[in-house]
Amino acid sequence: MNKHFLGASLLAFLLLTSCSSKKNFVYLQDMQVGTKYPIETKYEAVIHCDDRLNITVSCKNPELAIPFNVQSGTFHVGADGSVTADASTQINEKGYRVDAEGCIEFPILGKLQVEGLKVSELRDLIKQKIQEGEYINDPLVSIEFLNFKYTVLGAVGNNGTFTTDGDQVTLLDAIANAGDLTAKARIDRVAVIREVNGERQMFMHDLNSTDIFSSPCFYLQQHDIVYVEPKYRKKDHEDRGWQIATMLISVVSAVCSVIWAVRR
Repeated sequence: MNKHFLGASLLAFLLLTSCSSKKNFVYLQDMQVGTKYPIETKYEAVIHCDDRLNITVSCKNPELAIPFNVQSGTFHVGADGSVTADASTQINEKGYRVDAEGCIEFPILGKLQVEGLKVSELRDLIKQKIQEGEYINDPLVSIEFLNFKYTVLGAVGNNGTFTTDGDQVTLLDAIANAGDLTAKARIDRVAVIREVNGERQMFMHDLNSTDIFSSPCFYLQQHDIVYVEPKYRKKDHEDRGWQIATMLISVVSAVCSVIWAVRR
């Protein structure tokens, strides 16, 4: 009888464990040890509408840069030529917002068209205009994103919109930040939806392959949408209901097997 009970218990264990979902995928399966894969070192984020930028101008004579670091209000020129800004007019923590026309209002220089420019291109533009106006001979311009964000949807641990410091987020970073792929994810169907020249385009990726390294979407751009396609298209509550029903059937079958084995 002990042998029958042991066999029935083993059968029940196998039935129960067969119901659990497992991740049957491996990232970058074709990546070879010792093989070199080029890195896009010149990657730069492109500026879009509704971006918020922190722009700082500096130079050897700090007082000359003060007017360019004031978003609104007034500044004063002292008798000795020094320039000071009112305390209420220091840089707003929200930075310079790119409006619906793709422009920002920059101190002294006025309205600048920035949408579609890379960070280095905007930096060069501001530096050029300051030099052309003979305000500062050799200005230093620093620019960073204050609200770099992207969205991850589909078969991942946590769907949502994510905001990050800096502007270098890879597709793999985005998936990791969203809780990794779930067991029902299609690793060969990971889409990035991006706005290009005023139109939305979809780029499909296979995370099994190192081809993603050469994808234009390996580094995400501002407002990109990452969508991980599920293996089957069912609502989550239906999926959970099916899993519960399958487990109950397995448990009942296991119990019946144990009772049958004990009686014999």
